[in-house]
Amino acid sequence: MAIEKNATRVEHEHLRPARMRIETTVLMSRVDQSHPTELVDISATGLLVRRPLGWKGELGEPWVLDMIFGNDLHIHLEATVARISDHHLGYAYSRIPEDKQVPLWNLLGGYADILEHWRN
Repeated sequence: MAIEKNATRVEHEHLRPARMRIETTVLMSRVDQSHPTELVDISATGLLVRRPLGWKGELGEPWVLDMIFGNDLHIHLEATVARISDHHLGYAYSRIPEDKQVPLWNLLGGYADILEHWRN
Protein backbone atom coordinates (compact mmCIF):
# COMPACT_ATOMS: atom_id res chain seq x y z
CA MET A 1 0.00 0.00 0.00
CA ALA A 2 1.52 3.33 -1.06
CA ILE A 3 1.32 6.27 1.31
CA GLU A 4 0.97 9.66 -0.29
CA LYS A 5 3.80 12.01 0.65
CA ASN A 6 1.41 14.91 1.34
CA ALA A 7 -1.30 12.82 3.05
CA THR A 8 -1.21 14.88 6.26
CA ARG A 9 -1.57 18.15 4.38
CA VAL A 10 -4.43 16.81 2.24
CA GLU A 11 -6.35 15.54 5.29
CA HIS A 12 -6.58 19.08 6.65
CA GLU A 13 -7.55 20.84 3.42
CA HIS A 14 -11.19 21.43 2.63
CA LEU A 15 -13.23 23.29 0.06
CA ARG A 16 -15.54 26.16 1.01
CA PRO A 17 -17.42 28.86 -0.85
CA ALA A 18 -15.03 31.65 -1.87
CA ARG A 19 -14.86 34.64 0.44
CA MET A 20 -15.20 38.14 -0.96
CA ARG A 21 -13.38 40.73 1.10
CA ILE A 22 -15.50 43.84 1.40
CA GLU A 23 -15.81 46.44 4.11
CA THR A 24 -19.08 47.80 5.43
CA THR A 25 -20.85 48.29 8.72
CA VAL A 26 -23.00 45.50 10.10
CA LEU A 27 -25.61 45.90 12.83
CA MET A 28 -26.03 42.65 14.75
CA SER A 29 -29.22 42.28 16.84
CA ARG A 30 -30.51 39.58 19.15
CA VAL A 31 -33.19 39.86 21.85
CA ASP A 32 -31.82 42.66 24.08
CA GLN A 33 -28.38 43.00 22.44
CA SER A 34 -27.33 45.07 19.48
CA HIS A 35 -23.81 45.76 18.27
CA PRO A 36 -22.40 47.69 15.33
CA THR A 37 -19.36 46.02 13.80
CA GLU A 38 -17.44 45.70 10.53
CA LEU A 39 -17.78 43.06 7.85
CA VAL A 40 -14.50 41.25 7.08
CA ASP A 41 -15.71 38.98 4.27
CA ILE A 42 -18.86 37.46 2.84
CA SER A 43 -19.64 34.28 0.89
CA ALA A 44 -22.61 32.39 -0.51
CA THR A 45 -23.11 30.61 2.83
CA GLY A 46 -22.17 33.15 5.49
CA LEU A 47 -20.01 36.03 6.62
CA LEU A 48 -17.21 36.98 8.99
CA VAL A 49 -17.34 40.11 11.16
CA ARG A 50 -15.08 41.69 13.75
CA ARG A 51 -16.11 40.66 17.25
CA PRO A 52 -17.48 43.74 19.04
CA LEU A 53 -16.36 44.56 22.58
CA GLY A 54 -18.94 43.35 25.06
CA TRP A 55 -20.45 40.80 22.66
CA LYS A 56 -21.92 37.83 24.48
CA GLY A 57 -23.15 34.84 22.59
CA GLU A 58 -22.81 31.15 21.87
CA LEU A 59 -22.44 28.86 18.88
CA GLY A 60 -25.75 28.19 17.18
CA GLU A 61 -27.48 31.35 18.39
CA PRO A 62 -29.68 33.15 15.87
CA TRP A 63 -28.91 36.83 15.11
CA VAL A 64 -30.39 39.40 12.76
CA LEU A 65 -27.77 41.12 10.60
CA ASP A 66 -28.23 44.38 8.69
CA MET A 67 -25.66 45.49 6.13
CA ILE A 68 -25.59 48.56 3.90
CA PHE A 69 -23.48 48.53 0.74
CA GLY A 70 -23.09 51.90 -0.96
CA ASN A 71 -26.12 54.17 -1.17
CA ASP A 72 -28.69 51.72 -2.46
CA LEU A 73 -28.15 48.16 -1.21
CA HIS A 74 -29.48 47.15 2.21
CA ILE A 75 -29.33 43.45 3.06
CA HIS A 76 -31.25 42.27 6.11
CA LEU A 77 -31.00 38.56 6.97
CA GLU A 78 -30.93 36.02 9.76
CA ALA A 79 -27.83 34.00 10.59
CA THR A 80 -26.55 31.66 13.28
CA VAL A 81 -23.20 31.88 15.04
CA ALA A 82 -20.96 29.29 13.39
CA ARG A 83 -17.53 30.32 14.68
CA ILE A 84 -16.23 32.39 17.60
CA SER A 85 -12.69 33.65 18.11
CA ASP A 86 -11.16 36.42 20.20
CA HIS A 87 -11.37 38.86 17.29
CA HIS A 88 -13.99 37.53 14.86
CA LEU A 89 -17.45 35.97 14.62
CA GLY A 90 -18.48 33.69 11.79
CA TYR A 91 -22.14 33.49 10.83
CA ALA A 92 -23.97 30.97 8.63
CA TYR A 93 -27.09 32.22 6.88
CA SER A 94 -30.27 30.71 8.29
CA ARG A 95 -32.87 32.86 6.50
CA ILE A 96 -32.43 35.28 3.63
CA PRO A 97 -35.69 37.06 2.77
CA GLU A 98 -36.79 36.33 -0.79
CA ASP A 99 -36.42 39.98 -1.85
CA LYS A 100 -32.77 40.03 -0.61
CA GLN A 101 -31.57 36.82 -2.28
CA VAL A 102 -30.97 38.22 -5.76
CA PRO A 103 -29.28 41.42 -4.46
CA LEU A 104 -26.97 39.26 -2.29
CA TRP A 105 -26.03 36.98 -5.21
CA ASN A 106 -25.50 40.04 -7.43
CA LEU A 107 -23.21 41.54 -4.79
CA LEU A 108 -21.21 38.31 -4.61
CA GLY A 109 -20.96 38.08 -8.41
CA GLY A 110 -18.57 35.29 -9.42
CA TYR A 111 -17.76 34.56 -5.77
CA ALA A 112 -21.17 32.91 -5.41
CA ASP A 113 -20.10 29.99 -7.62
CA ILE A 114 -16.41 29.52 -6.69
CA LEU A 115 -14.98 27.11 -4.13
CA GLU A 116 -11.62 27.76 -2.50
CA HIS A 117 -9.21 25.62 -0.48
CA TRP A 118 -8.75 26.28 3.21
CA ARG A 119 -7.05 24.53 6.10
CA ASN A 120 -8.19 23.92 9.66
